[in-house]
Amino acid sequence: MIPAVGVAAVLFVVLAFGDLRGNLVYYLTTSEAVDRQGQFGDQRRFRLAGHVVEDSVRPTAAGAAFSMTDGVTTIEVVHTGAPPQLFRSGIDVVLEGSWDEGRFASDTMMIKHDEQYCAPEREERHCPSRTPAADAAPADGASR
Repeated sequence: MIPAVGVAAVLFVVLAFGDLRGNLVYYLTTSEAVDRQGQFGDQRRFRLAGHVVEDSVRPTAAGAAFSMTDGVTTIEVVHTGAPPQLFRSGIDVVLEGSWDEGRFASDTMMIKHDEQYCAPEREERHCPSRTPAADAAPADGASR
């Protein structure tokens, strides 16, 4: 009975975690991605984090093209698909994709922002800046 339980446990571990390395998606900065470009080659997917270079965004028929940097290394990006509404020059993004002939080809884009999100068109009217009074306890004495 004990050998059967052991075999079942080993089988479970192999099935659950056996192909874990094949499913990993690395998260790299632009400098790390360029340094490890030979290791990844074309078509191996990873996530790329960086800052969209000011005035580098160009609309394309398939999405957008732009430059991205970590402050040290700048690379060209071609994104396929509609970028998120908050996408613009000068923001931090995380892309998922792969190298394609020396450029990073992405098909997934995530915008990095803080927890105080306000839609751009509503920011001035509906999202006042935080003040100490806004953080104070409610007037009825209830706690938050």
